[in-house]
Amino acid sequence: MKIASGIHRIGPGLVNSYLLEESGEVTIIDAGAPGYWSDLPNELAAMGRTLSDIRALVLTHAHIDHVGFAERLRREKGVPVSVHELDAKMARGEAKPQNQKMLGIGFAALHFIRFALAKGMLRATPILEVATFGDGATLDVPGAPRVIHVPGHSEGSAALHLPARRVLFVGDALATLNVLSGKTGPQLAPFGSDFPRARESLKRIEAIEADVVLPGHGQPWTGGVGEAVRLIRDGAPH
Repeated sequence: MKIASGIHRIGPGLVNSYLLEESGEVTIIDAGAPGYWSDLPNELAAMGRTLSDIRALVLTHAHIDHVGFAERLRREKGVPVSVHELDAKMARGEAKPQNQKMLGIGFAALHFIRFALAKGMLRATPILEVATFGDGATLDVPGAPRVIHVPGHSEGSAALHLPARRVLFVGDALATLNVLSGKTGPQLAPFGSDFPRARESLKRIEAIEADVVLPGHGQPWTGGVGEAVRLIRDGAPH
């Protein structure tokens, strides 16, 4: 579905993969679930694009629900995949997520489990070759996103900023849906390695001016990055 000018999303909002188009070429931000592979051609067609227009796949981090179809796209279509250098081992299957904790389990978790089963999310497929980037890099891919390192959810979690479009892809630095409890609105993602550090990392994005904030889980947030961070810190109802 279309999210903003030149940006489409695969998935209903539970697990998000984004397609970013610039001058007829496409960058995929996160590969979501493996089952999204079959949805990819139709979403590209809705943008007037095809698989041959994809130039890059950039991961905000290397958890199973973001790696998705990345290796298949790399292997079958030759699309390069990149990730922050601190998550590269996890992307290649050489390391597992560390110290994983969960926030707020409820009935929504059953829906998420059913979704995971239907979309092939029980096991990650290692990405055999990944390029890496560091904090502050401007990536040489369509859209030219700027990298902001936001560790906590994972060691190599990154947000991707498009200043000219006033768009911020936050990965799981924050979510607008807790897939385990069903709670909506800005919040820390329900899985993570270090929640205090993830909260601290919000300082790195709170001053960014973005009209659209695109999380890995949940619907777009249009109330401003600073307000999203305030709501998370205050624990205010949303």
